[in-house]
Amino acid sequence: MSKSVIEYLENSAVMFPEKIAVADDKSSMTYKELLCYSKNIAAALLPYVKQGQAVPVYMEKSCMALAAFLSIATAGCFYVLLDPSYPIDRINSIIHTLDANMMIVDEKSAKKQEKLGFEGNVLKIEELIQYTASKEEYTHLEKIREQALDIDPLYAIFTSGSTGVPKGVIVNHRSVIDFIDCFTNQFGISSDDVIGNQAPFDFDVSVKDIYSSLKCGATIQIIPKSLFSFPAILLDYLDNNHVTTLIWAVSALCIVTRLNGFDYKKPSNINKVIFSGEVMPIKHLNLWRAAYPNAMFVNVYGPTEITCNCTYYIVDRAFELDETLPIGKPFPNERVFLLDEKDELITQQDCHKIGEICVSGTSVTLGYYNNKEKTSEAFVQNPLNDKYIEIIYRTGDLGYYNEKKELCFSSRKDFQIKHNGHRIELGEIDAAINAADGVARACCIYDEKKQLIIGFYEGESDKKAITHALLAKLPKFMLPQEFVKVDTMPVTKNGKIDRKQLMEKYNEK
Repeated sequence: MSKSVIEYLENSAVMFPEKIAVADDKSSMTYKELLCYSKNIAAALLPYVKQGQAVPVYMEKSCMALAAFLSIATAGCFYVLLDPSYPIDRINSIIHTLDANMMIVDEKSAKKQEKLGFEGNVLKIEELIQYTASKEEYTHLEKIREQALDIDPLYAIFTSGSTGVPKGVIVNHRSVIDFIDCFTNQFGISSDDVIGNQAPFDFDVSVKDIYSSLKCGATIQIIPKSLFSFPAILLDYLDNNHVTTLIWAVSALCIVTRLNGFDYKKPSNINKVIFSGEVMPIKHLNLWRAAYPNAMFVNVYGPTEITCNCTYYIVDRAFELDETLPIGKPFPNERVFLLDEKDELITQQDCHKIGEICVSGTSVTLGYYNNKEKTSEAFVQNPLNDKYIEIIYRTGDLGYYNEKKELCFSSRKDFQIKHNGHRIELGEIDAAINAADGVARACCIYDEKKQLIIGFYEGESDKKAITHALLAKLPKFMLPQEFVKVDTMPVTKNGKIDRKQLMEKYNEK
């Protein structure tokens, strides 16, 4: 039984030593090289680290960054990617939460790092990668491995906190192994695949790219962020690098179809498209499926706190524009269920009754690093079980079962509003606008101060046409009072619609 994700790398290095494990637009590493680098860098870290501590990696995603991650895990520590593009205050807040005494940087990010005022040890990856471990250091690393447990932390990903302080979700080896074993088996990922990495390395979608590849002996092709502004160049990049598998945020897929990318080219090797992060607009899904009629399309759902995803739905039929795409069924060894406002179970027979999506199983992470208060709020004892300890994660997402008894996402609890005496799900309005002719993408936001539902949208349509379309589907009290046309939906670094930026633009009017 595997105790460490490093076993994925070791096994693939034995089976495919000369195969490219990871490549970016500047460099690449074979499995043999990646394993060698991970051990040597780990040995170089030994004078600076203690087992179980956090090691921040301050650089953009790259082959070097992945080598750093794996070396940190080999040294018995856990990694945290710090994106140099983030504001200094956010980076310093994360470093303070981690109580970090060292970090790894690259030459490109070194000057920015100096502005942080960090007083610990700063090691450059370009120097670490030249290190050659001694026999004694290899022996030390073996002892660390022998003493390791599968519940030891592997990485932390910091998400936005409601108080303005980032929360660090801490994830152990066992959770990743349990999930990745199921994920790769369920979707047939193999050594024949080239996974086109879209997600930043501090976003958990990248965890699927990295560890699916390492487990199966596939190749991770890191796609430069800049290419997502130029669909033609992006599609050339996918084609030239023989990418077979896209595990992307919904927004990234929509960029291709919104800008008519397939009129230029359809990369010839794509056979799996796995998407998450937001509700996939049916219009865009249909365009992708038309371009790749023989590919597998999968809608996966789940927050960072449960190790990537807890449910999946393999798209096996055509959907009408106003239909809701299910989030499907739980991955093996995960229990996903709905609780109503009284913490009572909602069953599949309770058609369209809305409840909070809750998750139990090995995938549930270790909580928020150095934040007992927030951990105790979201990671709680299962209210349906009073016989033994069973920690569940309350996602804050709302869901329901449709007529086919399929689980569907409704909206965030935060997006459930009370307007003019009516309880309204903003996600339902989003879906209706997305189905309207001339609308490429939509997002509704509620302005509590002004008591207004504001509908932001991309496309050629106008307020009159959209309102007419909505009246056929929604009661009048659910119609937005204002519509705002945008050239392009702003997105966060993680690929989700940036609601804060939309409201800032609206308030500037």
